[in-house]
Amino acid sequence: MTIRQLRNYIDGRFEDGASTFDKHSPVDGRLIAQVHEAGRDQVDRAVAAAHRALPAWAGLPVAARTDHLLALADGIARRFDDFLQAEIGDTGKPVGWAGKIDIPRGAANFRAFAELARTLDMESYMTDTPDGRQALNYAYRKPLGVVGVISPWNLPLLLLTWKVAPALAFGNTVIMKPSEVTPSTATLLAEVAHDAGLPAGVLNLAHGFGPNSAGEFMTTHPDIDGITFTGESATGAAIMRAVAPGVKPVSFELGGKNAALVFADADFDAAVDGVTQSVFANCGQVCLCTERVYVERPIYERFVAALAARAEALRIGWPMDPATEMGPLVSREHREKVLSYFALAREEGATVVAGGGVPVFDDARDDGAYVQPTIWTGLPETARCIKEEVFGPVCHVAPFDTEEEAIRLANDTRYGLAAAVWTQNLTRGHRVAQAMKVGLAWVNCWFLRDLRTPFGGSGLSGIGREGGRHSLHFYTEPTNVCIKL
Repeated sequence: MTIRQLRNYIDGRFEDGASTFDKHSPVDGRLIAQVHEAGRDQVDRAVAAAHRALPAWAGLPVAARTDHLLALADGIARRFDDFLQAEIGDTGKPVGWAGKIDIPRGAANFRAFAELARTLDMESYMTDTPDGRQALNYAYRKPLGVVGVISPWNLPLLLLTWKVAPALAFGNTVIMKPSEVTPSTATLLAEVAHDAGLPAGVLNLAHGFGPNSAGEFMTTHPDIDGITFTGESATGAAIMRAVAPGVKPVSFELGGKNAALVFADADFDAAVDGVTQSVFANCGQVCLCTERVYVERPIYERFVAALAARAEALRIGWPMDPATEMGPLVSREHREKVLSYFALAREEGATVVAGGGVPVFDDARDDGAYVQPTIWTGLPETARCIKEEVFGPVCHVAPFDTEEEAIRLANDTRYGLAAAVWTQNLTRGHRVAQAMKVGLAWVNCWFLRDLRTPFGGSGLSGIGREGGRHSLHFYTEPTNVCIKL
């Protein structure tokens, strides 16, 4: 098997790094790539290249700039199979998920923000003046400048393009730093940009880690104008401290400890299906995944039994098998973290009603990062396993008696990202969704998105919103122009 070399992309050229690190498959532990780590000098040159490219890129007519975005979308579509193999190789996620969600959304993000950039109108007002005349006020938006994009490992292409697309659409230049755990699709995106003729310096790629590596070099760089980051809350806090001396804008989408509320009048089968998906999709490695499930007491025992049966029946297997419903975690290191919570749950008094361990395959997958889909009951609300994000295929299920209690339990967290409400009473659905202290609330569904709507959370779940016009507020700076008529 050929070991792929994943290089940095700076000022329109691919470059080796001063050192390399290994990327192993989460499926069977094989070495699949060597990644070239960007040094401080390479990050400096990437920033300088981005600044050189900025005036011409920002000065392009919107139609010309969006044509470049559409070319990137077309490039992803043309190389769909390459992106699919890279995504699965890095993450181990099933082909059904990656092929239907990750890669199509990577292209869709560029198309959506190209369309938005072409159709945005300008905020303007007519104002009476003291002398009886009028003035025209309008807000002119300029690109923020050079943007550092630091993206996560769980949805590497989807969430990278979710940031790169609006940054480019609104006239910024970009330095990408993908997670060191999932470097492959970012490298392919750089190849697509190169082949599509994106001007040199507009999009750059620096591989590496956080401290004492590309991540730190970017967040502390005085000439990067803003940082957008998706990842763990603790890392977001560290980035906040790093950028504080420069008082530069940040956009953070961080962790979650999301709740699902299942009322007794819910469509039972639909709720079981929806909660199963929201707990175990992508092996629980989505910031929007459910880790706390609260079920109205009359249906609690039945719901736990049905959810446990669904968990036990999930097909865990090879990612390229279309029948596989759950693959491995992203790495053996992350598996150790998840297994530590499995052990902690038992120490805290949990009843394990499904899973709780590591599957045995008697083949190469035993060298991978698999765990069993897991369900707990019986934990007190003060338990660490209730309060801390696990980021794996696991949830805790507890009963509630009243709507008020359900809302209180769901909101009893320092996170504030997402929630799902299952009920056939739409008046209740509206009422409970609006009472949730979260950025996204679903009623009788999960993971449905319109890319024009705000995405993000509060508390430990992040700062700011992305999506549609909401991305405009981070990636541009407004200047009010007042003209007396």
